[in-house]
Amino acid sequence: MQKSILSLVSMADCVSITNAIFGFLAIVSLISEIIPEEYRLRASFSFILLGLLADGLDGIVARKFKRSEIGEHLDSMADITTMGIATSIFIYVTYQDYIADNFYRQIYILISLILFLSFGIIRLASYYIMKNKNYFTGLPAPASSIILLLLAFLKIDFIFILPAVVIIGAMMVSGIKFPKPGPRMDLVAAILIIFSILLYDNYYRIAPLLLFIAIIVYAIGGPVYTKFLAKRR
Repeated sequence: MQKSILSLVSMADCVSITNAIFGFLAIVSLISEIIPEEYRLRASFSFILLGLLADGLDGIVARKFKRSEIGEHLDSMADITTMGIATSIFIYVTYQDYIADNFYRQIYILISLILFLSFGIIRLASYYIMKNKNYFTGLPAPASSIILLLLAFLKIDFIFILPAVVIIGAMMVSGIKFPKPGPRMDLVAAILIIFSILLYDNYYRIAPLLLFIAIIVYAIGGPVYTKFLAKRR
């Protein structure tokens, strides 16, 4: 008897699907009439970060229970939903009031986000071909998503968000090597993400700011650290 397609899905795949669901909910939150307008950005912000947590969790589950034959493809598709599409729409909506009455600003931000999304799709599609046990080639998609999500959350000036989107997107498909964080760093990142969801902009935005600093340190110091290790070896 021929197997059902659903029989190909493993426990780790279910976590990957959860990641995609969070990405979808992040998009819906921005346009839903059920959620009061003043809470839509917060809801979307939280769902994107929950998707990132699910992305980290699916790797842990896959190592424990093994990944299915379709696991790698599911993981990439889920990631592009949350880290590519949802993050891009979050940025667009965040600056919507500023660009609403200016045709050129809308074109600029759309071009920037299309480039970022394109780079993200290329990166995630090629991830398992370029996979290395010691380092990532190009800035990892979760780090890229967090940086841009937090820049939009902090509402940096429009003139700075445009180059940031393009530069971060280009870094994803670059040949720059970034170290793979260990379990302790992953735990710290998860804790900062959880606190960013719970506290949001309370207490002077301390949780998102700490998360942003941690990711920037990784994005800048990671390649230096990887190069240093390569020389030692």
